Amino acid sequence: MKKAIKTVLRIFLTLLLAAVGIVVLAAATLLVLPLTEGVDRTEVPGSADWMAALDDGKALGSIVIPGTHNSGAEYAQLAFFSKCQSMSVREQLEAGYRYRDIRLSGDPGDEELRLTHGFTNCKPTALSNRALMLSDVLDDCYAFLGDHPTETVLFCAKHEDGDISVREIQTILAEEIGKRRDSWLLAESLPSLGEARGKIVLLRRWQDDAGLGADSGVPFGWADQGGVPTTVEDVEANFIGDLLLWVQDRYEYNTEDKWTAFLSGLETGVGEDEAAVHFLSTKGTLAYGHPYYFAKRLNPMLEKLSLSEIGLPEGASLGWIVVDFGSAKLAEHIYAENFR
Repeated sequence: MKKAIKTVLRIFLTLLLAAVGIVVLAAATLLVLPLTEGVDRTEVPGSADWMAALDDGKALGSIVIPGTHNSGAEYAQLAFFSKCQSMSVREQLEAGYRYRDIRLSGDPGDEELRLTHGFTNCKPTALSNRALMLSDVLDDCYAFLGDHPTETVLFCAKHEDGDISVREIQTILAEEIGKRRDSWLLAESLPSLGEARGKIVLLRRWQDDAGLGADSGVPFGWADQGGVPTTVEDVEANFIGDLLLWVQDRYEYNTEDKWTAFLSGLETGVGEDEAAVHFLSTKGTLAYGHPYYFAKRLNPMLEKLSLSEIGLPEGASLGWIVVDFGSAKLAEHIYAENFR
């Protein structure tokens, strides 16, 4: 009898230790591994002021602009699934990225908006127990433009999660903008670079439920693309006033299909009174993917791609290219197309 009890206890302890080991391994994967996933931190001279050499009269849509997907997700809850960058918003701007993908969330009655990726909060540091707030990001943008007045920040805002309404988000955002109104360019259409220098240009991915008119920013929305079945055809095109907006945002593709969709979008080209946003980011085909896995495969493919050899229609531009885990070298590879 005693021998049987000892055998049962031994089996129980073995199973318990195995379960603990699995939990520890899962925790290490979800929490620790993302801290080791980064990019080449080599600085590129002139990356903070690359727009200075462009003509004031250039339309923003005709400039080849690097951007980051989920720009606030350097640190995040459930980082294995939610982390999309390895530089802060300020560091991304210094590295040359000008398009900000800002996902805003909140709850009814909130006085501030937080940045999230899906339902997970972005955080200011890895060990922080608070969310990254809109005010944190705006402070970085204001400081950058104060130091680099020849540049502009394209602030593309989206209602991401939470029970807060679009109207409430607009109201809170308008209050934040009102604190530094001179730092913003609010319009219903994309301005020229000269008009946008030293300013944050608000692009909104929501309807103007608050009825703010031009003060609501440039309408810049598109339907969710996720894993739509075609990779080559049907790059999204929306008319926004006089602006034709092309978007490729297939974020549920594997590496091969994503690259095909990305190239297809680039080859569309951007003409006069048009803008295009090409996302290289994807989470793969699983419900919860690992963005870094795909970025470390797709980003080198972009670095090796000769953008100047893409067969564009005469007079067309490539548009804006948005990446996960962007480096200064990758940003330079993109914005250098403006000077070839």
